[in-house]
Amino acid sequence: MNYLLVIGGATATGKTGLAIRLAQFFGTAVVSADSRQFYREMSI
Repeated sequence: MNYLLVIGGATATGKTGLAIRLAQFFGTAVVSADSRQFYREMSI
């Protein structure tokens, strides 16, 4: 079974540091996405 961990929160709350520590612990990669990446191609 595979798992997906999602870390969300406000700016400057330590999300990146937590993501790096979790990736090191589980031996996996970090995929980073900003909300603007999701809406870039969407016409508003």
